[in-house]
Amino acid sequence: MMNPASIMKLMNAKNKFTENHPKFTAFLNAVFSGGITEGTIIEITVTKPGEEAVTTNMKITQSDLDLFSELKDLAK
Repeated sequence: MMNPASIMKLMNAKNKFTENHPKFTAFLNAVFSGGITEGTIIEITVTKPGEEAVTTNMKITQSDLDLFSELKDLAK
């Protein structure tokens, strides 16, 4: 079990992230509200200033879904 102070710190950081990046948070909510299923592919591209973009992807497995569920429960 997590320390209550650690949970509060994590929740404050989450709230700040949402405040700083509302469109990204809304995007994640839209994607995850429809349910992510096994076999879904998530692709991420990172572009640093002055550098080439780097892209990767991952195919979601059942163990990933289990982790997402646990993290979602922690966020409540």
